[in-house]
Amino acid sequence: MPITKLSDVIVPALFNPYVIRRTAELSALIQCGIITTDAEFDRLASQAAPTINMPFFADLTGESEQIIEDADLEASKIESKKDVAAIIRRAKMWAGTDLAAALAGSDPMAAIASLVASFWARDMQKELIAVLNGIFGTYTPDGGAATTPLATNLLDISGVKSDAGKLWSASSFIDAQQLLGDAQAQLTAVAMHSATWSYLKKQNLITTEHPSVDVSFDAYQGKRVVIDDGCPVVDGVYTSYLFGQGAIALGNGSPVGFVATEIDRDKKKGSGVDYLINRKTMILHPRGVKFTNAKVAKVEGPSRAELKDAQNWLPVYEPKQIRIVAFKHKIG
Repeated sequence: MPITKLSDVIVPALFNPYVIRRTAELSALIQCGIITTDAEFDRLASQAAPTINMPFFADLTGESEQIIEDADLEASKIESKKDVAAIIRRAKMWAGTDLAAALAGSDPMAAIASLVASFWARDMQKELIAVLNGIFGTYTPDGGAATTPLATNLLDISGVKSDAGKLWSASSFIDAQQLLGDAQAQLTAVAMHSATWSYLKKQNLITTEHPSVDVSFDAYQGKRVVIDDGCPVVDGVYTSYLFGQGAIALGNGSPVGFVATEIDRDKKKGSGVDYLINRKTMILHPRGVKFTNAKVAKVEGPSRAELKDAQNWLPVYEPKQIRIVAFKHKIG
């Protein structure tokens, strides 16, 4: 009886683009517009360096001048600044026994690719939560005061005196949006722990939207809800995140010499074991918060733990231009 091997059904040159496309289709973060990608991000993610520089012009400041005849106007300059993104390199290997069921499908390559894409969609959410933990984390430099990189965009009600005041409420959620002032209309989605979602659902505060051109989704105060149990919970304090459209830049890179998909086979183990290796090189960057690379051990780029390290992040946009808000609260 002939045996179907991974090498019989997977063509690496076709497999990896399919996985990337399917990952985007499966990711709730991409579907709700939090994460956006385009060819320029892909190009940046394909560079060989561990970080990439993204120069930008700062907004114009100052006030207009009164026009006075024979008086010269005072020239103002536009400042150039630099955002920096880390290139994230990840890989995963599966054994043939883990993929045996997929080989029974009518289109084995598509079945395996869907399994792999589901893994990367979940994994990408974990990477994003690590990044958010970093930019809203706190560290204490030597001889300095406690520092939170994006403290301007963080509302923490968990420490107020009254027990009721610590709980998520409609008014406190509005206060969190107000951190962006007149730019708060940019916030279109909220990521929360499933326990927070259940708490709001019990109060009938979660609605289900049925757009004519999209699948149904949950919403709170008109904002699309993304449920992720990776959202931090520490001593009963939950962190939820509000996002604006395109707050996170995603690029899928293909550097020179990069092998995204490989198949191997160990002939010595029983009837043989197939291995599928899938690699990703990407940027997953909160726009306007520079990756400083201050605490990174390997030249290849940061680990997930290093993405969580607040010492590796520094805001370079004005707070209103950074379309992310963290909201720390308790639930009843």
